[in-house]
Amino acid sequence: MAKYLVIVESPAKVKTIKKFLGQNYEVAASNGHVRDMPKSQLGFDVENGYEPKYITIRGKGDILANLRKEVKKAEKIYLATDPDREGEAISWHLSKALKLEDKKVYRITFNEITKNAVKESLKNAREINMDLVDAQQARRMLDRMVGYRISPLLWAKVKRGLSAGRVQSVALRIICDREEEISAFIPEEYWSLDAVFELQNEKKPLVAKYYGTADKKQAISSKEQLDAIKRELADAVYQVRDVKKGERMKKAPLPFTTSTLQQEASKVLNFSTQKTMRLAQQLYEGVDIKGSGTVGIITYLRTDSTRVSEEAEQSAAAYITGQYGEEYAAKRTDVKKEGKKIQDAHEAIRPTDVSRTPIEIKESLSRDQFRLYQLIWKRFMASRMTEARYETTSVKIEAAGHYFTVAASKVKFDGFMSVYTQEDEEKAEGNTLIKGIDKDTKLTFKEFDEKQHFTQPPAHYTEASLVRALEELGIGRPSTYSPTITTILARRYVVKENKNLYVTELGEVVNNMMKEAFASIVDVNFTANLEGLLDKVEEGVVNWKTVVSNFYPDLDEAVLLAEKELSEVEIKDEVSDEVCEVCGKQMVIKYGPHGRFLACPGFPDCKNTKPYFEKIGVACPKCNKDIVMKKTKKGRKYFGCINNPECDFMVWQKPSDKKCDECGAIMLEKGSKLVCSDEKCGHVMEK
Repeated sequence: MAKYLVIVESPAKVKTIKKFLGQNYEVAASNGHVRDMPKSQLGFDVENGYEPKYITIRGKGDILANLRKEVKKAEKIYLATDPDREGEAISWHLSKALKLEDKKVYRITFNEITKNAVKESLKNAREINMDLVDAQQARRMLDRMVGYRISPLLWAKVKRGLSAGRVQSVALRIICDREEEISAFIPEEYWSLDAVFELQNEKKPLVAKYYGTADKKQAISSKEQLDAIKRELADAVYQVRDVKKGERMKKAPLPFTTSTLQQEASKVLNFSTQKTMRLAQQLYEGVDIKGSGTVGIITYLRTDSTRVSEEAEQSAAAYITGQYGEEYAAKRTDVKKEGKKIQDAHEAIRPTDVSRTPIEIKESLSRDQFRLYQLIWKRFMASRMTEARYETTSVKIEAAGHYFTVAASKVKFDGFMSVYTQEDEEKAEGNTLIKGIDKDTKLTFKEFDEKQHFTQPPAHYTEASLVRALEELGIGRPSTYSPTITTILARRYVVKENKNLYVTELGEVVNNMMKEAFASIVDVNFTANLEGLLDKVEEGVVNWKTVVSNFYPDLDEAVLLAEKELSEVEIKDEVSDEVCEVCGKQMVIKYGPHGRFLACPGFPDCKNTKPYFEKIGVACPKCNKDIVMKKTKKGRKYFGCINNPECDFMVWQKPSDKKCDECGAIMLEKGSKLVCSDEKCGHVMEK
């Protein structure tokens, strides 16, 4: 019979860890949190030192009953929940819920689910770290205070079903502020002027960009200014004044943290933050690899550290030397430890075994698992490699006191870029060196290439750029980025179109109300300072109840004032172009638990509802009715005729309003191209 019990969070880990530990160990899962503050009340006693009240989460009774049976049989209990604040808090709640005070209880953590890591964690078992638990309790209570005191106010003043959150409200404000910047933006005109030259013995012309005068760089802000420069250059002689050759280094990227993984997966793979975290969780908890069984293939996915263990450092160096050559392996220097204590406990996100290449295990992974694992593997390997070296040439050309410049570069040694390049880097390094040019080179002026431009407003936030902004501002933590974005999308404060996040009318109303009544809560600096205080709790420097007791009275006062002073806001339903066939009114778009639907505004007299399908502005090629976006029963998106089942037109890719130049069929959007829907034709066009 098993002597030792190991309790993990996720059932997916049970089989993997049991295989590593053998028959003396029983492994069971808590399925995440087992206790929380009650949903029906605030959950802590304001009058009695802010003591929280915890109850068993509904549905967890049977899990706890089974765990208690296993606890009775075990000599020792190892709490092996995730290696972060939340994991530490779950271990503490388990120890209380299972009444483990008189038992031999140990806390173990591992950064990766591999045999060595799990066995090593047993040798380094410790007590529960109450500083970590208290930091999590403080965060939970601060979030509860904001959610439970402000959400009912939104229900009363705006509409039911809304919510306010400590981090989500700040994220919404950041998006709204950007929308205001975009709305207020006034484009400014500017011009670019390129001079095109022919060189002897060279087929390709040399294109030089206008720089300015010898004294300073000069922007061209109008057509008049451009024409004046061209007049001065009318009969000028162009001469090469300076040719500089040099070398430039491009440093290898750092391995992934939670934030940078979410950003890169969004940019390169078009994954939402939620999808990235779901897939990373699967790769961390364990996948069934042919020949190896179930094993975790990446390290823990919630981290803001770029630290790498000595063992991983050595295995990466050995792999790179063997596969690419010694000159590709980065020379180790003693890296200073990072400032924050939390980061030193964690590592960057990396493969658990660098020799387990993406191609080797491709058949054992789903398509999306493979793509994410490949991204993590390549980024980690690149981070352990030498920098790329570029040979650079910069040329200055002068005529009548005006200067034009040409800059070009060529990869001299690819270093880390042999494994990993980012899309924007590839475009930036597209220039090739100018051969055989010096001060004596004769230039034959061919023509000017002039273009008018206008300054662009700031870009709308995407999920990736919002994560970067939250991280840079010190708002939230790795584990909060994805749920924060998911919540503001689910509440319809924000909508996502072509990766961009746009604020809805509802989002604007909620943000304005929060700014008016709860300025400090949606203040970026205040929220960042609060995160700093939670770090201090974790370090054992600040008492968690001090943070909570300083926060609540001001919030309480603001809520009471807002209840009196804030006026109610009416959010009107969006009117559709569909007519109710029962009573003839224009139907409106409403939001239900399963998404949008059409409802008659005559409710309750007319209770007619029907599904809402989003029109894409393209006519069906078969019957000329609207094409709409639909979903299969499994949730896969497709495009079909609104006149279904009478018309059976259906495609998986989004149709374009352009017709094929070759055969006249409808074109489908595929990435940056348009492809003919008739497979026999196969014509491809630019968007």
